[in-house]
Amino acid sequence: MQSEYRRLVDAIRRQANAHSKQRFLVAIAGVPGSGKTTTAEAAVHQLNDSPNTRAALLSMDGFHLARAALDQLPNPEEAHIRRGAPWTFDVVRFVCFMHRLREWADHMPLAVPYSETWSAADEIRAPTFDHQAKDPVEDGIAITPDTSVVIIEGNYLLLNEPGWRELAALVDYRVFVETDLREARERTAKRHVHAGIEKTLEDGFRRVDSNDYLNSLAIRDKLLAPDMIVKSMTGADSI
Repeated sequence: MQSEYRRLVDAIRRQANAHSKQRFLVAIAGVPGSGKTTTAEAAVHQLNDSPNTRAALLSMDGFHLARAALDQLPNPEEAHIRRGAPWTFDVVRFVCFMHRLREWADHMPLAVPYSETWSAADEIRAPTFDHQAKDPVEDGIAITPDTSVVIIEGNYLLLNEPGWRELAALVDYRVFVETDLREARERTAKRHVHAGIEKTLEDGFRRVDSNDYLNSLAIRDKLLAPDMIVKSMTGADSI
C-alpha cells in the first residue's frame, strides 16, 4: 500500500509544482469504510517530509449538523439514524467555507514556515468533529499561512447532487479512493463495534445497512469524475 501512497503523493507534488498559484487544494473522497481518512493522513504526512512543502488536513466532518439541529428536522428519529447521509450535513455552510478557503488559498501571501510574523487573522479556521461528544467543535482547526497544500477529505466531495457538486470546482485536484463495497461494509460494521456504537457485529451490520451502505451506493452512483483513483487501504479503520 505504501506504493499507492507514493503514487498519490508524487501526483500531488507534480500537480502542485505545475500549478500557477501558490497553494494547491486537493479533495480526497470515498465511500464509508474506504480508508479515505487513512489515505489523506498518509498523504499529508509524506508531503510534510518534503523540505519545501507544508501540508494541512481538513475533514468535512466538522460540517455535520449538530444533534440539536437534527432534533429540529421534520423526522428527528430518522435524522439521527441516518446521520452521515448528505442531508445531515450543513452543505450550504460547507460550500461557503470552501469559497472562503479558495479565496484565502489564492490571495493570502505564503508565509515562511514556523514564522512568528503572522497573526490569527492570517489563518483560516474550520470546525472539527468530536467523536466522543458526537458533535462539531467550532474553530477546531487552524490552517496557517505557511501551508502550501491543503487536503480536504470527506465522503461527498465528488457527489453529483445539488449543493455538493459545487465543491469539485473549488479544488485543484480530485481523488477518489476506490474500494469493494462489501469490504467497506464489513470494515464499517467492525468500526461501529470497536467504537462502542454497537455491541455485536450483527448490530454493526444492521446499522451499516440502514445508513452507511445506502450512502455508499449514492456516492458510487452519483460520482463526479475524479482526476485520480487510488486503491483502498485494506483493513483501514477510518471512514
